[in-house]
Amino acid sequence: MNLLAKLGMGERTRRNFVAILLVAAGGSIIYGLPYFHYDYYEAYAQAYHLTNTQIGVFGSIFGVFGMISYLFGGYLADRVSIRLLLSLSLIGTGLGGFIHLLPLNFPELVALYSFWGFTSLFAFWPCCVKAVRVLSSPEDKGKSFGWFEGARGVASAIMTPLAVIAFRFGMNADGKHDIAGMRQVIVFYSVITVFSGLLVLWKMRDDGSKIDKSEQVTFKDIGTVLRMPAIWIIGLVTFCNYVFTLSVYYFTPYGTSLLGMSVTAGAVLAAAKRYVTPVSNVGGGYLADKFGTSRLLLISFLVMAIGTAAILLLPLNDSSTIVFVIVFLIIYFFYNVNYPLTWAMMDEGAIPERVSGTAAGIISTIGYLPEVFVSLLAGALIDGHPGVAGYRMFFGSLIAMLLLGAVFVVVWQRFLRKHGLGKGSAAKTEAQAGAQPAAKDAAA
Repeated sequence: MNLLAKLGMGERTRRNFVAILLVAAGGSIIYGLPYFHYDYYEAYAQAYHLTNTQIGVFGSIFGVFGMISYLFGGYLADRVSIRLLLSLSLIGTGLGGFIHLLPLNFPELVALYSFWGFTSLFAFWPCCVKAVRVLSSPEDKGKSFGWFEGARGVASAIMTPLAVIAFRFGMNADGKHDIAGMRQVIVFYSVITVFSGLLVLWKMRDDGSKIDKSEQVTFKDIGTVLRMPAIWIIGLVTFCNYVFTLSVYYFTPYGTSLLGMSVTAGAVLAAAKRYVTPVSNVGGGYLADKFGTSRLLLISFLVMAIGTAAILLLPLNDSSTIVFVIVFLIIYFFYNVNYPLTWAMMDEGAIPERVSGTAAGIISTIGYLPEVFVSLLAGALIDGHPGVAGYRMFFGSLIAMLLLGAVFVVVWQRFLRKHGLGKGSAAKTEAQAGAQPAAKDAAA
């Protein structure tokens, strides 16, 4: 507790810090099963006899079902125990992993990824956002979301090598078939996902997020939240940032296929990203609480856009690889500063805590829409325009989206000034006038 106090955390955050870390760990573990095929792309395709197009369908189906479910899941998060919803989501996702061990054909795999789209996105992500808001002190929103995302990064950095060990163990036991290693990876992720759900059910208390019946969200409140300009601006900022989230996978192949970077160097770069994440997440949270969320968001978007443009200007030879790695890590640092701050905007914009789940659901519906089309767009441009031309077209569209994100942040800053809002606005407004007046302020 003394250490947390020295780190500048308020009393409520200190009291619930372990719970925030538990939610963060679950928030990383739950996506191991739906996304592990990206880490074992070729082996996964061979093991299940899938084409590149079929694997691409999994991502789109997962995204579409997520978009459909976010809004209703957010509404549910404001009415039902967060602890219960988080636990059921984790356990359900893990049980889906055991189903994956069956000899599934392509249509059955599509059904499974649709199920995962429901269990890992429906109420889970809005619950995570609401949990961090209600478990942290009013002055700690940036720090709390920074620690949340940082802990997710640490959990991912721990899980990934363990999954590789599981894969190698399966391969060594069988000796010749990728599917043996793949089965061990699926078992590993399934077990830890179910275990994480049971741990949340056992260790997390509902005290900090208990929903009073008099404050339960109604369908009328959904309309109120939808009319808040703050919600739409945050959603659009999240949209622009999430385009980069899905685009980051294409920087390494740009380096290996066009700049002459070795595959080993590309793998080292991919590993280095995982260790940059916690530092930038947590550090960004502290900077946001000190200097302001929107100011840091604006700087980050501009650095990401300028850095991406700089990469496109590098000479196409192996002498550029060192500069490429340095510039990419700078871009990635600021991206990870940005990612948790889009959620900290909810406090800066006076979104009442009682509707946090509903608000997060609506923001996610808008913000995560790129899941449906970015990978397909990238593949079409790179395949349709081989060599540097396809990458330049794709990264050019990414730069435009990052600059658009900066524009939306400027709009956000003007919105805050117009309504006299800023750091800790939601907490201050609710403390002074209750949740309903806060909602009116944000909707004005």
